[in-house]
Amino acid sequence: MLCATSRLLAAGTATAPPAQPRGRGPGARCRRRELHFPGHPELPPGDFLLGRLARPSVPAGRRVTLRRGRMPPAVGGGPARSELRPRRGRAGIEAAGAVGPDVAAEPAARSPKRPARGSRCIEAAGRWTLLTLVTLLSFATRFHRLDEPRHICWDETHFGKMGSYYINRTFFFDVHPPLGKMLIGLAGYLSGYDGTFLFQKPGDKYEHHNYMGMRGFCAFLGSLLVPFAYLTVLELSKSFPAALLTAALLTFDTGCLTLSQYILLDPILMFFIMAAMLSMVKYNSCANRPFSAPWWFWLSLTGINLAGALGVKFVGLFIILQVGWNTISDLWHLFGDLSLSVVTVGKHLTARILCLIALPLTLYTATYAIHFMVLNKSGPGDGFFSSAFQARLSGNNLHNASIPEHLAYGSVITVKNLRMAIGYLHSHRHLYPEGIGARQQQVTTYLHKDYNNLWIIKKHNTNADPLDPSIPVEFVRHGDIVRLEHKETSRNLHSHYHEAPLTRKHYQVTGYGINGTGDSNDFWRIEVINRKFGNRIKVLRSRIRLIHLVTGCVLGSSGKVLPKWGWEQLEVTCTPYLKETLNSIWNVEDHINPKLPNISLDVLQPTFPEILLESHMVMIRGNNGLKPKDNEFTSKPWHWPINYQGLRFSGINDTDFRVYLLGNPVIWWLNLLSIALYLLLGSIIAVAVQRGTHLPAEVKGLSQVLLQGGGQLLLGWMLHYFPFFLMGRILYFHHYFPAMLFSSMLTGILWDTLLRLCAWSLASSFLARGVYMVGILSLLLGTAYSFYLFHPLAYGMVGPLAQDPGSPMAGLRWLESWDF
Repeated sequence: MLCATSRLLAAGTATAPPAQPRGRGPGARCRRRELHFPGHPELPPGDFLLGRLARPSVPAGRRVTLRRGRMPPAVGGGPARSELRPRRGRAGIEAAGAVGPDVAAEPAARSPKRPARGSRCIEAAGRWTLLTLVTLLSFATRFHRLDEPRHICWDETHFGKMGSYYINRTFFFDVHPPLGKMLIGLAGYLSGYDGTFLFQKPGDKYEHHNYMGMRGFCAFLGSLLVPFAYLTVLELSKSFPAALLTAALLTFDTGCLTLSQYILLDPILMFFIMAAMLSMVKYNSCANRPFSAPWWFWLSLTGINLAGALGVKFVGLFIILQVGWNTISDLWHLFGDLSLSVVTVGKHLTARILCLIALPLTLYTATYAIHFMVLNKSGPGDGFFSSAFQARLSGNNLHNASIPEHLAYGSVITVKNLRMAIGYLHSHRHLYPEGIGARQQQVTTYLHKDYNNLWIIKKHNTNADPLDPSIPVEFVRHGDIVRLEHKETSRNLHSHYHEAPLTRKHYQVTGYGINGTGDSNDFWRIEVINRKFGNRIKVLRSRIRLIHLVTGCVLGSSGKVLPKWGWEQLEVTCTPYLKETLNSIWNVEDHINPKLPNISLDVLQPTFPEILLESHMVMIRGNNGLKPKDNEFTSKPWHWPINYQGLRFSGINDTDFRVYLLGNPVIWWLNLLSIALYLLLGSIIAVAVQRGTHLPAEVKGLSQVLLQGGGQLLLGWMLHYFPFFLMGRILYFHHYFPAMLFSSMLTGILWDTLLRLCAWSLASSFLARGVYMVGILSLLLGTAYSFYLFHPLAYGMVGPLAQDPGSPMAGLRWLESWDF
């Protein structure tokens, strides 16, 4: 790299060289060093190095406009965009007339001789053979020992269970969109899995249950990452060695291999991310044939894959941002092309709106329609959603139910917070621990249906039983003073001036009293939002607040998770701030009163847009609320690129079958080095180009590949990595792997370019070719050997831990933080 960079800088000058006779310019001096490096076999090396594979030919007699200082869009296969664009119209005709026949015929005279048909067939067969070999090797590594271990590993306990829920049509809640779990469930269903395995905890044996269909589906998608990356780099660089090096980095990475072999969302997410990237690069390469069938195909496929990425996890938004940036850059370039009419630019804009906005949104919405249609039975996710949402679930106590319409004294009720994913007002016999306010009965919110959610609403000034047949029905009205008695423990909802457990300046809420007898701190005024005093309170539809009569505070939930002494339920407080927020607004859901007539709840079922909006609000809140539990292993974003610490997938002791998620350190550290080198070399080249330095033809072509193709991959790495520094939720090592895909593709392009620059700087053609081939082979063999050393991490280990000097893995524990 140093020799090539010094030669590049030495050759530069701030002004262009003087005009010279044809055939005597700088290109003539460089032609003797044009080398046939392995690349695109159909063109001579000069054209290959200049990245002219996708550039349209310019007919003789047309003016060619060179726009100085204007870079092509950020994406594409080298300079596939038309920096050389034939200008049409009168100017072009006049230019053609002004050019003499000798000059007009010159491009034809310089054009390379086309290879024979038989030669082209052999070259095409060679390209397909190489792609086939890369694909087969990827599948072989991913499907090898796929059935081991025969027990649940890590997050298979979550996503395998959710696949079972789809097969059983049982509603559940998850913080991720539904597409990935639906596909896992579909794979299990098609492979004969009946959805009866419980997926309770890691280590549980699968026994006779058929889990291979779901693992095989994830391994299939994970295997496709390698050929996708190969084709993407080939399109960006037009270099087979660069593409082959990228394929080797991903094939021999133990981390990507491990993630691809289990029932997880990660291989599905990375599949759609890489498919979207490949489709985007492909439609960029069709820029000289807009509105052709291939152009429409790749543009539409990009939109489909964007919908898939976002439909698996919300981090699919990062690839959407990358495609969006590419699209804006592309449209800006087209808008500045004066040879295109406004109508044509409008067609380009409309096509991108249809394929990259309307189509993905339609498909994304359709996944939710299928999700809600399939999961129509009540399940563990009911409590995360509103009462109206639950009324549509078969088996839920609100489905096809009829309950009394208006709230009356003596009714047994459940009270649900209107903020998403807060749950029901709840109490149990456990007391607050010493030092946490008054040592009285805990009051929390709980997301699941439970008998401890039941309360009896009573008058504040009498202990008479309102259900006594001799006592007439009396309805609860807006402004009434009431007591809420916990049905299971007979303690009243209570508050006082003690501070809440977690939220400062809020008051503690407890259960107090014996058999409903307490004190004045048990009295609450019930208010209905936007209603007049005296109005009745409607079940499910009235939005109410409970104002503590003594302190004047409002009953609410902070949404904070209590420690283990609070069973990790959510904190309930009484806030002195009277502003209306969803945290302090409730509704009555269940309502039992034998003295009142019932009405049907069918009228409360929400529309599909309301369901879609509510589900997203619940997922976003659930994502933000993911916090590490006690003794739970987490990691920080700065750990990830340096491969600082892995993650146990299976096994802890030396007698266990152990699988450890850790990237191949040789590959990961090479990727990290490559990012640093790219920033250095890219900055040098960018400064040289900006200063008007004259670059030799070969260096100019390689620079364009490095800046444009490599720049797009660097952008992808940054978009898939740096946002995690801003996230407050719990993070894990596997979150880095989409970014790792981009860094591996960047490594392939960078080292191919560096080796070509070093070879170009050598005087001897034979020596240059030898240096290039030795460099590529060394990288390929080095990654393969490192995989040979570290493959037990992915395929499983049994025996002494690496800390034991007698362990076969002891010499491979290069960092103390690796605990395999």
